[in-house]
Amino acid sequence: MESLKDFLEAKPLFYDEIDLERMPRVFERIKNALTLPKVIHVVGTNGKGTTGRFLANALLQNGLSIGHYTSPHILTFNERIWLNGENIDDQTLEKAHQRLYTLLSRKDSDTLSYFEYTTLLAMLVYEQCDYVVLEAGLGGEFDATNVFDKVLSLFTPIAIDHQAFLGDDIGSIAKTKFRSMQIHAILGYQSDVEVVKSFYEVAAKIKCKTATIESILSTQEQNDIKTAAIAEGLVTYLQENLLLSLSALKFLGFSADVKILAKAPLFGRLTKLRDNIVLDVGHNTLAAEAIVKALLGKKYTLIYNSYRDKDYVNIIKVLKPIISSIELISVEDVRIEQESALEAVIKAENITVSKFATIEQDKNYLVFGSFSVAETFLKQLN
Repeated sequence: MESLKDFLEAKPLFYDEIDLERMPRVFERIKNALTLPKVIHVVGTNGKGTTGRFLANALLQNGLSIGHYTSPHILTFNERIWLNGENIDDQTLEKAHQRLYTLLSRKDSDTLSYFEYTTLLAMLVYEQCDYVVLEAGLGGEFDATNVFDKVLSLFTPIAIDHQAFLGDDIGSIAKTKFRSMQIHAILGYQSDVEVVKSFYEVAAKIKCKTATIESILSTQEQNDIKTAAIAEGLVTYLQENLLLSLSALKFLGFSADVKILAKAPLFGRLTKLRDNIVLDVGHNTLAAEAIVKALLGKKYTLIYNSYRDKDYVNIIKVLKPIISSIELISVEDVRIEQESALEAVIKAENITVSKFATIEQDKNYLVFGSFSVAETFLKQLN
């Protein structure tokens, strides 16, 4: 039998077409062999990772056994499967892989996508947990994570992204995500009224009970959380993610020390690597808007690259107020846009563009563009 590393390396990470029936079909065949924890599903365009990690840490404070499944990873696969405060170790991963491989037919093992297989793998690791905070990968309704029953759905900010799979208008994208809700759902902060309207329309059809941050947390509680978050240096969008996670915590009947919680956002979300280097794995316009709001007033050299399917034209326009120049970092990925295309867009905005070579101590840097950009930069930095 192949090791997990070799097995996953043989699977493509990305697909032009997705078989939407495969994961439900395979799960149906093996579900009776699994012991599933209570699932909290985190769905949205941005903020899923930090919202989930805040909530996972908060539940951990309550003496519970907690799993947090997130994707993609930056440097090592183990980052995706967090268990009780630590990334999963290789030995536990390999043991879960061996068991899953025996549960599945050879055909199912081979045909499951990378994300589908690793989602099932994570659920084997989490069998003894009280709760698992499960982050959706792409969309919601048809996502591999949606095959599991959930006690609560959390919806982070939703915007236009992954149009090839989810649709071109915000209403269609939002409804695809919202149709993953089941019995209880909490809506996080949204910037588009169409998203809010879609939330209540879908909830009414599904007969799902709904709530918002404001309906769960009192004004005083919200202010206290924001104060603690600001004291720990959390920028606005991280404060909002913290509020959503703590509204979920209160809904579930628990509480947590906000000061401790605010110290532990997920790595790669406006993370300060050095005094002059900030890194963020965001890759869409909504993330760019949040970053500008957080960093406005200071100028940065942007270390950047983009996938072809991302709206990099608009992203560069949005980031322009905080950008003094752009340095393109070479990324080995078949989906990466040609540098000539990026250079043309950057020059059209009258922004100086060059090739990234090294970090200079007298410049401030923002690393942004995707998990692949973050991974490439971190490897070069180290």
